[in-house]
This record gives sequence, C-alpha cells and structure tokens, in this order.
Amino acid sequence: MSSARATLRQKDRRRTRDPVPPRQADASPDRWLKVAALALTAICLLGLFSTETADTDFWWHLKTGQYIVQRHSLPLPDPFAYTTALNAPTHAGEARVQHFNLTHEWLAQALVYIAYLAGGFPLIILFRAALLAGMCALAGFLAARLSKNFYVGIAAALAAASLAIEFRSDRPALVTFLFVAAFVTILEIRYAWWALPALALLWANCHGGFFLGWVVLLAYCFETLPLVSRWKPAPNPMPKNDARRLWLVSACSIAASLINPNGFGVVSTLVEYRKSAMTADLLEWHRPYLWGPPYAFDILLYTAALALILSWRRVRPAHWALFLAFAGASLTAFRNTPLIAFLAPVLIAGYLLPRIAAAIPKITPFLRSSIPWATPLLLAAVIAVGLSQEWFFQLRTAAWMTPAGAADYLLANHITGRMFNTWAEGGYLMWRLWPQQRVFIDGRALSESLNRDYQQILNNLPGPIDKLTGPRAELLDRYGIQVVVMNTIEFVSGGIYPLAVALGNPESSEWQLVYDDPQALVFLRNPPPGTPVLSNKIGRVLVHMDAECESYIEHSPDTPNCGRSLFDFWMRSQQPGRARRMLQLYLMHAPERDPQAEQWWRQLDGGPLPRR
Repeated sequence: MSSARATLRQKDRRRTRDPVPPRQADASPDRWLKVAALALTAICLLGLFSTETADTDFWWHLKTGQYIVQRHSLPLPDPFAYTTALNAPTHAGEARVQHFNLTHEWLAQALVYIAYLAGGFPLIILFRAALLAGMCALAGFLAARLSKNFYVGIAAALAAASLAIEFRSDRPALVTFLFVAAFVTILEIRYAWWALPALALLWANCHGGFFLGWVVLLAYCFETLPLVSRWKPAPNPMPKNDARRLWLVSACSIAASLINPNGFGVVSTLVEYRKSAMTADLLEWHRPYLWGPPYAFDILLYTAALALILSWRRVRPAHWALFLAFAGASLTAFRNTPLIAFLAPVLIAGYLLPRIAAAIPKITPFLRSSIPWATPLLLAAVIAVGLSQEWFFQLRTAAWMTPAGAADYLLANHITGRMFNTWAEGGYLMWRLWPQQRVFIDGRALSESLNRDYQQILNNLPGPIDKLTGPRAELLDRYGIQVVVMNTIEFVSGGIYPLAVALGNPESSEWQLVYDDPQALVFLRNPPPGTPVLSNKIGRVLVHMDAECESYIEHSPDTPNCGRSLFDFWMRSQQPGRARRMLQLYLMHAPERDPQAEQWWRQLDGGPLPRR
C-alpha cells in the first residue's frame, strides 16, 4: 500500500514538472480572440442600432408614458386628441380596438418616459439598441449552440442584424421581438423555465404581441405529444417528467399573460386589424415584397426554408412549427419580419451549415485557422468606419423630421383654437403642445370615421384639390378648425398633400400663412388683428414643397420618392425648370433603376442621366 502511494506521489510530481500540453498552451490566445470577437460584436450591434430617433410614433409613446407616470392612470378616455370624443365608434369591434390601442403598451411607455427622465434621448436610443442587440445576441447564442461553433454564432447575430436594422425605431414592439427570442432560448436550453410566467406577465403589459409567447410555448409542447414524439423523435427527447412540467409552465405563462388591461382582447383586436381600412393604409401592415432585388428578409426566409427541406428527416417538430408560424406572420405584414430575422439564422446554422461543411472538407481546415484572427479584425474595421462616418451612436433626435419650429410658434403666441394636423406630425405636436393644445389625428389609429374625414380634408376627392370647397370645407367647419399645422409630403410614398396648395390659394382669403420652415407650415383662419402674416402665401407654399423634399432626401437619401412626385406636379403646372431639378434629385438617389423616370429625363433635355 505504501509503495503504491509513493508511486502516485511520484506521478503527481512528474505532472507538476511536465510542460503544458500543446493544446492547453494554444487555448489562451484562442480564448482571448473569442473574448475580443464577442466584445467587438456587442459594440458593433449597439452602434448599428443607435441611430437618431426619427420615428414619428415615438413622440406619442413618450407623451403617453409621461401621462401614466405623472397621473398614475391609463389614458382613458383619450386626453390627447379632441376628435376621439367627437367620433363615436361605428361598431363594438372598433370600440375594443380603441381601448386596446390606448392601453396595451402602457408599461413600456412608462419605462420609456422613466428612461427619458434618467438620461434623456441618448438613454432611450441606447435602450432601443440594447433590445435589438439582445435579440440578435440570442440568435447568435442558439446558432453557436446548435452548430457547436462560436464563430457561426457571431455570423448568425450579424445576419439577424442585417434585417433588424429596418426596425431601428423607439417603439414598444421591440419588446416583443426580444421576448420571442428569450422564450425560444429558454425552451431550447431547458433551463430557468420558472422565469417564463414572470416574463409573460411583463410582456403582456408592454406590448400586444405577447400572444407570440403562446405560439412559442405551444410549439415546444407540440413536440412532446406522444403521437408526435413517436412519429418524429427529437434528437434529445425530453423526459416525461420534464414534458409534464413544460405543459404546466406553459399553462401558468398563458394565464399570467392574461393579467393585462385587455385580457384575451388581443385575439379579437387582431381580427379587427385585418378588416380595418385604416390599418390597410399603413405601410408597416403591408406584405413584404418577395420578388425583385434580393434583400435581407427574402434571403433569410428562402435559405432557412431550404435548410429545413434539405434536412427534413432530422428537423425537430418544434422548429418546423416555429418556422411556419413566424414565416406566416412575416408574410402577412412587414412589421413581423424581425421574427424571421431571429429564427432563420438559427435554423440555417443548425441544419444547413453542417451540410455545407461536410461538402467542402478541404476548405474547412483553412477557414478554421483563419476565422479566429479575421473576425476581430473585420469587426474592428466595421466599428471604425461606423464611428468615422457617424453612422454609429447617433444619440440625438432627428430634428429635421419634427415640426419643432411650428410648435414653438403656437406656444409663444398662445394659439389654442382647434387644430388640424397631418398624421405624421400628430405625435410630436402631442408631446410639445398638450395640455395647451390637442391634436386632430396621430399614429394611434383610434377611429375609422376620423381617418376618412382626415383623408377627405387632405385630398378633397371628389372635387377640386386646390380649393377649399365641397366636403373639405364642410369638414373644416364641422370640426371647427381654426389652425392648420402640416407638412406637405408623405415621404415614404412621396405623395403630395393637396390641402397645402388649397390653403395657399389666394381665393382662400380667410386662411393666412403665419409660419413656414422646411418641416411645417402654419395657417390661421381669420387671424386676430395685429398678427404678422406672410405675404405671397401660394408662392411660399410652392417653395416650401421643394425645400421640404430636399431636406428629407438630404437626411434620408434612400427614400427619394418625393422628388418623383414633385417632378410630376411641376410638369402639370407647366414649370419644366423646377420639374427638371426635382427629377434630377430623384434619379441621383433612387435605390434602383426607374426606366420611366429615365425616359422622362431624356425627353426633357437628352443629357446624361444623373447617377448616385
């Protein structure tokens, strides 16, 4: 026995004197390269998502949060738009939707306002960046786990970001995208299930998309059904006790999520949204395009579908269910495409990349040796470019999109008459003017009949669009409008609002232009004596339209459609010089070729086509 102990002690001494094995010696630099890559990826994602606050809906979320925090109550009835009380819901379903839209994001709105109090707009922007970066990080974590490759996880996080950058807006909907990712991650790793009911309760009071948590839970419960597990066993089947616990946790989570101001109301609200003409007009509810120049959504969607089809024998039922649910939601409305941004990189990493690696074994060793060094260098280069070009960490609001000057004018002159405003500017005017002034309409989309009246006032169809006559004049009188604050262009589509030209028409003598800057015009009906008015109001309105479009394209060059619309406007007004300038501006920034616009350019003067 003593000799055996002596032999063990000698072996221990030899172990302490032996050099570190080569694999252990090489582990240290590899570990630090991974730490560097992880840190640089986090900085890159945060920078990528830290763009200036430019979403017009952000302002009414912030104002609602202020109301909730200061008054300790939900905004019921609507305190911010005087038209809500004037337009009764046309049916019970609309009344439910109105209640839902006023209340379902209350907790997220309160948190946004608290962040504003703590750190102003920079903290809100960083909070938004953290939500989106968190979703991408969870996609990367799961991709690395399924592929058993750290750098595949880095690539998956960046792939998710390639689509998530389309949603860099300060809205409560970002909570839904992060919580979907969190639910999937917790259920995938089979850890901390106890947290799901608490997360469900929090989620249900931050955004109405919490029902997607039910979809995720049921997808994983579906996999445990005896019929499903016998038909397609999971690679790592769940023990029966865990399966029962999963069903119990899912039931508790769904029950907890019903503790919100609307209970099960989210289900009926979704049905009403699909039937709403007002919702159908909103671009975010349109279906994403699937044909044409490839972009992040269709690339991720098609590649993930290919991965599942090629590996159909070993795809887990839960993954099939999640892909079908998320793809269906994304194809229904563009606003849901971040679901694919999260899930598709995970499925591609888990099912497609192993097949590719097996097909190119000679290239794989080279990639494995170069990627650990190349990844931090590439990420550092991206961060350097982002900082030098001021693309990253834009911790400010987009002043070029807000009617700040118009709001200052109304406040300074104590103007409190009933106001008409455009949809896009309603949120900011709510933030700046309430309680002195209430808005006509805003992005909360509360009334179908109000939206119809709004469109009629803007466009006066049928009837002359450049005159205050017919239904337009009747509605201005019925609502008692004394003030009009408006921009003149819908920037995404490029559509021109005819109301501005009608108000500027010299025949509309009761309306006077009192304020003008590139963001907004302010008209007063029969201004009090002594109120300074701007002369040549129609000339100023027409100049304003060009200035507004030029300012927008300068700051958002990827959406130049207003230049195309103004070209058509000026050609119909027989002013080819102004038309040529706006068409040139459009062609210089058009994201893709426009053969018709190019033909118009040749017909004007036959000169060389403007290029980006």
